[in-house]
Amino acid sequence: MENLDFGRPGRFYKGNIHTHSTSSDGDHTAHDVCRAYREKGYDFLVLTDHFMEVYGFGVTDTRPFRTDDFTTIIGAELHAPETEAGEIWHIKAVGLPLDFEALKEDETGPEVARRAWEAGAFIGMVHPTWYGLTQGDAHRLPFAHAVEVYNHGSEIEVDRGYSWAFLDVLLNEGWRLSGYAVDDAHHLVHDWLGGWIMVQAEDNDPDALLASLKAGRYYSSQGPDFHDIAVADGHIDIRCTPARRISIQGKGSRADHVDGDGLTSARFDTFPFRNSWFRVTVTDDTGKQGWSNPYWMD
Repeated sequence: MENLDFGRPGRFYKGNIHTHSTSSDGDHTAHDVCRAYREKGYDFLVLTDHFMEVYGFGVTDTRPFRTDDFTTIIGAELHAPETEAGEIWHIKAVGLPLDFEALKEDETGPEVARRAWEAGAFIGMVHPTWYGLTQGDAHRLPFAHAVEVYNHGSEIEVDRGYSWAFLDVLLNEGWRLSGYAVDDAHHLVHDWLGGWIMVQAEDNDPDALLASLKAGRYYSSQGPDFHDIAVADGHIDIRCTPARRISIQGKGSRADHVDGDGLTSARFDTFPFRNSWFRVTVTDDTGKQGWSNPYWMD
């Protein structure tokens, strides 16, 4: 994973990488879901219908719904036995081939996830707080790129949407993972437009977006935007849209914050985060948050 460099060529594209359609258990067709997100100003979408026998082990083809200003990446939510809690696995695979082979007999979650990774997909640990994923489970996915740190549907419906603490434990162990926010929309009523990612790429192109996802060149948000995060001369300087709090989190208990009205910048000392990592949270006046990916200070 890379540290996000806001000076890199390109721009930020808004997208959601966890959504469902009538190809699995969603209420709306793939065409209608893509149109709904496009009309709400999203630049790209990943439909991640459930890759299960009951749905024919299909990977939803969204290529027909791309336009000049809106694109899609092919993906799916993979499932197989069995987590430490006795649940079926939920594994995000973005950039999956349309002809990805059906689940093999006796194949486990980590095994099908590795197949997807070998096929070139971005692999995410899906809503770990929602279904009790453990650190032991995470250790069975050493090739994963990221953790789903905010799931809007899980938060709105059952108060299990946030998984930053799950990712922080892995970061403390030295894992270099990013964290992404999603809707996990099924109904397009209460469960959408609540969490997204802003991906830095030179073009709104599926391959360029996928490469940036794998590299960690993005941030997540419920509303606030980042304008810059820069590390130089012993300081971490942050610029963002107006906020009431800008906070920074690091290994163990290392953390700091600045409070104020209409904050658009903050400066923190790098010393507490030396030879380790930090991430930044911006909270606006309505309580909505934006989250950076981890920055490594080694």
